[in-house]
Amino acid sequence: MKQVGEARDGAESLCPPIDLVGEPDWQPFDAPALVGASLRFVSGEPDGNRYRVRYYRDAHQQLQARVWFGPETEGPPGHAHGGSMAAVMDEVLGLAAWAAGHAIVVGNLNVSFRTLLPLETVVTVESAVVSAQGRKVLVEGRIRQGDTVYVEAQCLCITLPDQSPASRQDAR
Repeated sequence: MKQVGEARDGAESLCPPIDLVGEPDWQPFDAPALVGASLRFVSGEPDGNRYRVRYYRDAHQQLQARVWFGPETEGPPGHAHGGSMAAVMDEVLGLAAWAAGHAIVVGNLNVSFRTLLPLETVVTVESAVVSAQGRKVLVEGRIRQGDTVYVEAQCLCITLPDQSPASRQDAR
């Protein structure tokens, strides 16, 4: 039996190129340069059949992403698995804190699923750092396409002692 992402001869069949272009006022953001190889789980295969992700900063310097949910993210037939959407929110919201200058780990991620997300759909993941008090950084975001909101999330991040994104880059 043929598996998703596998051609009849057993070789992997990649999906065609996906357009992940940002909005006109967005600037491309090099996420791996900021946090390194830790982005492997979600955005580690830029041409794969699971996710394809491109990061941007908007006019307000908030992190935005364009994400394609490929056939390997399937949960309910024809739709993205809730865990795949939660993984995207974990990466994007955590990275939003890093991009704002906070070296963090995610302490708590609350995800609210609003509607099913069809496979092979390009969506926008919006994020905003809402507050930073002491070691706690609160980031909110959502996955949407046009007026349709698929997921909303809140992420409580905890800063790592004695680290900053700048010092991490200097160590390389």
